[in-house]
Amino acid sequence: MTYVVTEACIQCKHTDCVDVCPVDAFREGPNFLAIDPNECIDCTLCVPECPVEAIYAEEEVPDGMQEYVALNAELAALWPAIVEKKDALPEAERWGRVKDKRDELRRE
Repeated sequence: MTYVVTEACIQCKHTDCVDVCPVDAFREGPNFLAIDPNECIDCTLCVPECPVEAIYAEEEVPDGMQEYVALNAELAALWPAIVEKKDALPEAERWGRVKDKRDELRRE
């Protein structure tokens, strides 16, 4: 089992989760974080740290968000590791309440 970042992270990119990850499994894109499934040790430390509740165990990813399991693996292979907390994106508070924002995800 691994953990997966889902849609709620898009355009928010809070990095509280990064601070507690003991194996540096998070990868950083322009407006989203991904978890590298090859690095994640299933410790669960990141889950309560996410203020927008974007992180789930792979088998608990909500209905309609199953694509994020493969998407995390794909993006983690492309993006660099993030190992220190950074400020959230400027409009994270507003975007944190937005639903159905998959089209906002930027890969580069």
